[in-house]
Amino acid sequence: MAITKILIANRGEIACRVIKTARKMGIATVAVYSDADREALHVQMADEAVHIGPAPSNQSYIVIDRILDAIRQTGADAVHPGYGFLSENAAFAAALEKVGVAFIGPPLRAIEAMGDKITSKKIAAEAGVSTVPGHMGLIEDAEEAVRIAAKIGYPVMIKASAGGGGKGMRIAWNDTEAREGFQSSKNEAKSSFGDDRIFIEKFVTQPRHIEIQVLGDRHGNTLYLGERECSIQRRNQKVIEEAPSPFLDEATRKAMGEQAVALAKAVGYHSAGTVEFIVDGNRNFYFLEMNTRLQVEHPVTELITGIDLVEQMIRVAAGERLSFGQEEVKLNGWAIESRLYAEDPYRNFLPSIGRLTRYRPPAEGVQEDGAIIRNDTGVYEGGEISMYYDPMVAKLCSWGPDRQAAIEAMGQALDDFEVEGIGHNLPFLSAVMQNARFREGHLTTAFIAEEFPDGFQGVSPDADARRKLAAVATLINDRLQRRATKISGTIGNHRRVVGREWSVALGSEAIAVTFAQEGDASRVTFADGGTASIRSDWLPGQTHATFFIDEMPMGVKVDKIGYSLRLRWRGIDVIARVREPRVAELARLMPVKLPPDTSKMLLCPMPGLITAVAVAEGDTVEAGQALATIEAMKMENILRAERKAVVKRVPVSVGASLAVDEVIMEFE
Repeated sequence: MAITKILIANRGEIACRVIKTARKMGIATVAVYSDADREALHVQMADEAVHIGPAPSNQSYIVIDRILDAIRQTGADAVHPGYGFLSENAAFAAALEKVGVAFIGPPLRAIEAMGDKITSKKIAAEAGVSTVPGHMGLIEDAEEAVRIAAKIGYPVMIKASAGGGGKGMRIAWNDTEAREGFQSSKNEAKSSFGDDRIFIEKFVTQPRHIEIQVLGDRHGNTLYLGERECSIQRRNQKVIEEAPSPFLDEATRKAMGEQAVALAKAVGYHSAGTVEFIVDGNRNFYFLEMNTRLQVEHPVTELITGIDLVEQMIRVAAGERLSFGQEEVKLNGWAIESRLYAEDPYRNFLPSIGRLTRYRPPAEGVQEDGAIIRNDTGVYEGGEISMYYDPMVAKLCSWGPDRQAAIEAMGQALDDFEVEGIGHNLPFLSAVMQNARFREGHLTTAFIAEEFPDGFQGVSPDADARRKLAAVATLINDRLQRRATKISGTIGNHRRVVGREWSVALGSEAIAVTFAQEGDASRVTFADGGTASIRSDWLPGQTHATFFIDEMPMGVKVDKIGYSLRLRWRGIDVIARVREPRVAELARLMPVKLPPDTSKMLLCPMPGLITAVAVAEGDTVEAGQALATIEAMKMENILRAERKAVVKRVPVSVGASLAVDEVIMEFE
């Protein structure tokens, strides 16, 4: 059959991604949107758009009848579900089949078999795929969960049977965590998927999360397109992915690929899909689940294989055969994907909402050094990040001929990516790219917890970075000073002269420098005699520029705050104050303003909805005790007591919508 018009039953960056390929293939597209997405980028990009309801996804994007009505209105003859929402919903696929609309995805049987994680593990075992030990039956209540977890042996993973994207997943190390984790997983599963069934399996310690991309047509041809390393995770949600994996050898890659294909064939799979494995330090691998849809991280596979997976999905849905075989799939170079989330890393990665007052991604395409930059996004400057959907803003990807080149390209691209108006994880992503363990490829799913045990506090600049940033601040200061002299001009017989001696304070440390112009470049001399050549085309008012220090480029974000400069580079975020030496000497005598004391308050860490308050006024709470639960962006967050205390006041109640830093409770 010929596909002429595709309705994308999704939103955000994946809807935009599908539209791009459909446009390339000459196929018309239809977007659907909720109240919150009236001005969304995917709505603007599509040929047609249909409103499908209120902002909450359970009243719009995952209501099958609303999608079917949009199909009837527009005459779409095919639907691409993207990922999440209805992408692995068997009832949705069946409804499309009933009305004669092509589903750009796998057959109904595969969705039913693999969409249920309990059934999928049984089928995988029968197909000869190695699986993780666990309890595959449904679990009725928290007490049964505790008994099963103790029998399997802690730690265990509590998972939603219909889950995905980190929703409805908890790791439990003891009975208390199993009891709490079961209920939270059940609540999240019901909210996100409309299915609250839960199962438990053994949690493999020191694991890597490696997945195999499979692709099949309707004519029995099935193959694998290499693997993706997805071990950098937080709250069971992938943050950074790469292809290929720095850990696998060719023999393990082949074995995993063949098992993935065997599983796909066992359920008559066609279209694109992913088989996820957990791999231990000895390269033993165990089946986790099969995602019967396009994965968020599919761009890294596309970059190293040159295969457009969305195009292949559309062609398969139209009944075409794959135009290549397994022997023709070649892995070329290395690709990395960094997920840009609307999450504040300085506040334990809690969700952030608001308007994108500045959104300027790095230039896409082939760079001067041969690297490739790609940015899949569904937002734009001036757009709004709402509380109703997943907090992912964009997927920044880099390609290089080898892993080191891909990392360097990603580091530079992150430096060049400007995002303002919301809390976001760009500094954290930059920090990971510079992390020695990451660069060496020594990864596990515990990477973030082990490398940032106290949370992300930003990157502290080392001596070399401090010198570079001091040089940048000095050059900017010189430009600002010279601009000021042109504005003030000559007063009487006196003309303002820009000095050469400066003190650059970065945080609490001051660096003495001498600045001199030398043609197109300038020279900064430090107190110990060291020097640095610096040049840049930065002009006052610019928020980002490239500074060449000894001809090495630095992409630095610059903001002028009063008489100070905020400089951001490679995860470093510092306030620089460039003063004349005498002014700097006097400034050290000034008192420091202290922040207000909030130690006796529980403040709302993110915009969200209070779903539970576990204590009352007058209660004595212990350290670690649950105080309240807040839901934001489809995730439940339990707020706990930091120390023993007595509750003095609880000014909020269940159902209240709170802003960041609103008081939830006070303590005596």
